[in-house]
Amino acid sequence: MNWGAWGMQSIQVLLALAIAPLFAAWLGTLRALLQNRRPAGLGQGYRDLRRLFHKESLLPEGSSWLLRFSPYILFGTKVMALTLVPIIALNLPLARTADVIALVGLLAVARIFQVLAAMDTGTAFADLGAHREMLVSALAEPALLTAFFIASLLAGSTSLSTIALHAQQAMFSLHPSMVFAAAAFFLVLLIENARIPVDNPATHLELTMIHEAMLLEYSGRHLALLEWGAQVKLLLYVAMGIALFFPWGIADHASPLAFLVACLALLGKLFLAAPILALVETLFAKKRLFRVPEFAASAFLFGVIGLLTHFMLGA
Repeated sequence: MNWGAWGMQSIQVLLALAIAPLFAAWLGTLRALLQNRRPAGLGQGYRDLRRLFHKESLLPEGSSWLLRFSPYILFGTKVMALTLVPIIALNLPLARTADVIALVGLLAVARIFQVLAAMDTGTAFADLGAHREMLVSALAEPALLTAFFIASLLAGSTSLSTIALHAQQAMFSLHPSMVFAAAAFFLVLLIENARIPVDNPATHLELTMIHEAMLLEYSGRHLALLEWGAQVKLLLYVAMGIALFFPWGIADHASPLAFLVACLALLGKLFLAAPILALVETLFAKKRLFRVPEFAASAFLFGVIGLLTHFMLGA
């Protein structure tokens, strides 16, 4: 048994869980500065989680076990997804257990439990948010799969580690299809993480909420797990984008030097990714709810164009 690889696997998960609130706070800080507001600080994410974990968890009367256990299931699936994505190293022990198709399915399982738990509350706003979430995700998941398929066709494998390794080795190759895949993936990132212009995670306006509407009945540690899981999901999607399109710096072998370089490269990429998201959320207004499916369909269209470009121009 390669204890070095298993140690790096554990460190990758713990590191992602630790820096997810920091990345969300860094994104919020940049967004506040661009909007001429005073930021809350980089430690706000940790303070919010600490406050919620110390509060009492209250559940609606008449709710079932589904509402009680869904936060743990959602957070557990995000942790499982962290083991499948090459964040700081390739060919980790658990990365070989599933490919990109299973990864999308794992994230879909988390969404299903979240939607069912929201409907279990019996409130109108949670039910509306659940229906909106399923409508948007039904269009976003095919777009995500098309982006993965383009990279899989180039690498000859559906394993995300193999795709990242192929991208490292062919860093100077020109693939027009990957440009469309990157566009589709970026739009899906905004959709799946409820970012502007699809949804505003900072609002509580009932008529426009999608993701936040499903969290209104949670409190205490349950809400803390859901908020922490949302932060992990944002980091997870950014890490998937890095593995697909900018995998340079990810360690291809277990060694202390490679691990240190991979950690510094990850922090640098996250530091540069946050301003891009902050600019998008500042320069673009939130779309009307009836225009969101068109936005998701645009992501799928970019993915289909990328596939056609790959087959027409060749690898």
